[in-house]
Amino acid sequence: MKENIEILCIGSVLWDVIGRCSNPMHLGADMPGRITRLPGGVAMNIAMALRRFGLSPKLLSAVGRDVEGDALIDACHVRGLGTDLIYRSEDLPTDQYMAVEGANGLIAAIADAHSLEAAGDKILRPLENLSAPYAGAVALDGNLTLDLLSQIARSPLMAQADLRVAPASPGKALRLSPFVQSGRGTLYVNLEEAGLLCQTEFADSGQAAAKLLERGAARAVVTDGGNPATVATRDGAVTQPPPAVSVIRVTGAGDTFMAAHIAAELRGLGADAALFEALNAAALYVAGETSI
Repeated sequence: MKENIEILCIGSVLWDVIGRCSNPMHLGADMPGRITRLPGGVAMNIAMALRRFGLSPKLLSAVGRDVEGDALIDACHVRGLGTDLIYRSEDLPTDQYMAVEGANGLIAAIADAHSLEAAGDKILRPLENLSAPYAGAVALDGNLTLDLLSQIARSPLMAQADLRVAPASPGKALRLSPFVQSGRGTLYVNLEEAGLLCQTEFADSGQAAAKLLERGAARAVVTDGGNPATVATRDGAVTQPPPAVSVIRVTGAGDTFMAAHIAAELRGLGADAALFEALNAAALYVAGETSI
């Protein structure tokens, strides 16, 4: 197995089905709009964004050997993403995500990542073939099971890796607790997710990041929509406001932010500059001026 892996993206690779309406929506609304199907999933979104930022990511995930899975693998190849490490299941269908968005943001979403969860540690088997523990960067999402995330947090296969971890959604925020408890990796969370991990509510990202460190996290990156974001370590914290833009879309914004921040740091940028680049990349994305 070749070992020239620039960054591993571990987690969900699926089809995104997104319905968007240009007007504000409320619960139960029936509105005209556009429905699109695009390659998605947190790991996939991060990988696509990393590719756009000049990196060469490889995906570790589970994709079915069905028509949808074959089309998804083809879509990865078109986008320059490495798929040779993906576990292709004969009996599990390809996962999918469905969301509805209005001008006032995300209305509702359902993530069907059951095949990824069912595949379990089969997706990590390629790492066992490396001649030494993987020591590069890893973008990891919380669509994996809590047991598998706990295994990764303590695995000798990942002992030297630069772990970057995101929960995938507030509903899966608690799955990041093994990384808080073990003091491993950089956590990328929004204010709501930070509150769930700490079992409280926060007024701002700085307060949330400080509490995550207090509970054991090695490093925390906390965003808060259009409010200031914070990157915090035990050596200090950096807080910056995002640019003010008109919001056209929200699904994928956090993934774009995370990818831009990782790419900036891998280029050697310091804390202030890396956060600035990530916030600007996310702002351009939600304003509809760039794609993942």
